[in-house]
Amino acid sequence: MMPKSLLATLLAASLALLGPAAQAQTDGFPTKKPISLVVGYAAGGSVDLVARTVAPELAKRLGQQVIVDNAAGAGGTLGALRVVNAPADGYTLLLGSTSEVGINALTAKKPRYNALNDLAPVGMIGNQPLVLVTTPRIKLANAAAFKDYVSARPGKLSYASSGIGTPLHLAGELIKRDGQIFMLHIPYRGAAPMVTDLLGGQVDFAVFVLSSALPHIQEGRMQAVGVTTAKRSPAAPNIPALAETKAFAGVDIGVWFGVFAPAKTPAPIQAQLQKELREVLRQPDVIAKLQAAGVTLTPDLDGKKFVRSEIDRFAKIVEFAKIETD
Repeated sequence: MMPKSLLATLLAASLALLGPAAQAQTDGFPTKKPISLVVGYAAGGSVDLVARTVAPELAKRLGQQVIVDNAAGAGGTLGALRVVNAPADGYTLLLGSTSEVGINALTAKKPRYNALNDLAPVGMIGNQPLVLVTTPRIKLANAAAFKDYVSARPGKLSYASSGIGTPLHLAGELIKRDGQIFMLHIPYRGAAPMVTDLLGGQVDFAVFVLSSALPHIQEGRMQAVGVTTAKRSPAAPNIPALAETKAFAGVDIGVWFGVFAPAKTPAPIQAQLQKELREVLRQPDVIAKLQAAGVTLTPDLDGKKFVRSEIDRFAKIVEFAKIETD
């Protein structure tokens, strides 16, 4: 057997050799090259807007370019995969949202990654509420009247969302589950055709991201039944939350945004990115731009705990509605 003193000496020597290598992983970050902030959607959407609001300020604080890289496809999955498979060195990050981080692996027949294991949350940015709407031809005083209206017409009414397995779809199914009502789900590709068919009477209700529906609500072309977050949105304080009505008290779902790195990114780099992101989210210009888009900032959330709790909640909705995607 090896003497304890010799074993201790060898162990100390090994740690000393490892020290410089570990330090080399983080020294000077980020000086090697620009940082890629991947967005799993095309330019112009809400995730892209958040990325392009945060990226310039993050670049200033890090002293390195932060380039928004749109990798659209498969509901954000392609962008997430690019980050999951990237070197864990802090130079490839994901501006992640509810779908690709929280939902997609729950609905896919063959999930291609596990967000809890493969991504490290650098920091949460904020959330944006969804809103359940109808048209003025269906006259509803409030969410209780909505429940009564749908309950009296079982199987005869429909609601639109932006696609199977999206946060909008899950919100509709959560409303159905908690309200004990039934509406047929009609999936669309994007907000524009949803607007056309809702206003044309092809569907009776729809779930939108609040910022997409708000201009139509303000113009009187749509009637808001309620937002899907637990509290009213500061962007539209006159629209009640569905949760204010007893039957929908458990309805609390929206679209959230955060920055994520490959899971094995060194802890010092994650800590540096988290610190600088929090500072970015304290800048008045950033706050104003995000709030104007209907985003409520949540920089102090524990990303890991939050994402885990959201996935647990989503799993129950997916199971209830038997949602499955290719």
